[in-house]
Amino acid sequence: MKTLLKKTEIINHDLPSVYLIRRNSDLSPARFTDEEMVYVRSRIEKGDDFIQIRKLDKYICLVVSDESRPFFDQLELLRRFAPKLHSIVKEHDHAELMVADIINDPELVFALVEGLILYNYRFEKYRKQSDSTNAFPSSISIYCPYLQEDDLSRLEVLTQAVYLARDLVNEPLSHLNAGGLAERLKSMGSDSGFSVEVMDKSRIESLKMGGLLAVNRGSVDPPSFSILEWKPDKYVNERPFVLIGKGIVFDTGGLSLKPTANSMDYMKSDMAGAAAVAGIMFAISQNKLPVHVIGLIPATDNRPGGNAFVPGDVITMYDGTTVEVMNTDAEGRLLLADALSWAKQYDPCLVIDIATLTGSAAAAVGSQGSVVMQKSAGEWYDSLEESGYYTHERLVKFPLWEEYAEMLKSDIADIKNLGGKEAGAITAGKFLERFISFPWLHIDIAGPAYLNSEDNYRKKGGTAVGVRLLFDFFVRYSLKR
Repeated sequence: MKTLLKKTEIINHDLPSVYLIRRNSDLSPARFTDEEMVYVRSRIEKGDDFIQIRKLDKYICLVVSDESRPFFDQLELLRRFAPKLHSIVKEHDHAELMVADIINDPELVFALVEGLILYNYRFEKYRKQSDSTNAFPSSISIYCPYLQEDDLSRLEVLTQAVYLARDLVNEPLSHLNAGGLAERLKSMGSDSGFSVEVMDKSRIESLKMGGLLAVNRGSVDPPSFSILEWKPDKYVNERPFVLIGKGIVFDTGGLSLKPTANSMDYMKSDMAGAAAVAGIMFAISQNKLPVHVIGLIPATDNRPGGNAFVPGDVITMYDGTTVEVMNTDAEGRLLLADALSWAKQYDPCLVIDIATLTGSAAAAVGSQGSVVMQKSAGEWYDSLEESGYYTHERLVKFPLWEEYAEMLKSDIADIKNLGGKEAGAITAGKFLERFISFPWLHIDIAGPAYLNSEDNYRKKGGTAVGVRLLFDFFVRYSLKR
């Protein structure tokens, strides 16, 4: 359900309310009774950061922001009040909620409301009955003197983009194959204003995209390669940004079959990179950011049927590179490599690929961050890392030392698609590096892309990691130009 956000110039005391305060804030705008004021002050002195006052017809909550912490931490802690707030909102089932910012900091109130909306996400498309207890206000009025109307529009669109990306990840293969994903992308583009061109299997074959075609050989469904573009009338970057999202709509591992438990059973999420690119394109186009961005999404499922590619095969990639297949479960890098080669024609200022690429990345940093590698993109990485802290979609930088290339040498082809037992995330990045000729960032989201249990506003299932990160990156870029 979409929640309407409205800016208000006054605090409506007749509505259930949430006040964002500091420990020493002037609380007179809340119009508390003397008894309520004594109670609130006593709780603040005890160090409480969440205070609730119950009235007959409404509720009042106070959220205390801790200014002693770094600003990034303040933002995340406010987002993480979402479960407490949501339980109270759900209990009272009011149509409208008042959020009053006594601190007068738009970024902080933005984070508080953002967490609440993201926590409200549910994927109930295939349930006979939806969760009737999931009451949520249809509108939230926000009092914050320094808040701009554009800020509210930006937050509405951003949370909608996260919802859309989560929906894509949570869709089962039975309802979202490669062709279905391409159709969804066209629908999103039509709704928000970015263009979408879809290359079908015959076109992909004519281009000799050997990586994408090899992975698709075991499937009964054809692959797709979608090209998304947002190019407003006035944009601030002389050359386009290119985003590439891995679109493996389901990964069995191919003939290098995955075990089912805790592995194959959630592999509908192996297109989380594609979903992130779709969500980012939706957000930047709906918000009309003045940046020229192209999204590339190669898509297929990876199955062991039919004429599936096998370990020992040699395939020829789009750029002519030959690859010895050592493991058919190292398939995502084959799609991405073809897309990276395709991206050269755009003469991009920066290419960012985002993918659930390796279990090694998940093993290294868990679900609390994404692994990043870069080539000739040091300043871009610094900007992206800053966005990672602001959005709490944090990044951990791994090296691309030349020694790792030795692990990918093949006796019969130009390169192997798999390294050794060690440094699996890095050798995957090293494989991709071979196909670039531009500034490049590689983001491995294997850890945080899909959660088997709820983590606050990052819900169980698809998290849409990357959408908020890269949207913030593009917002900050456009403001600096």
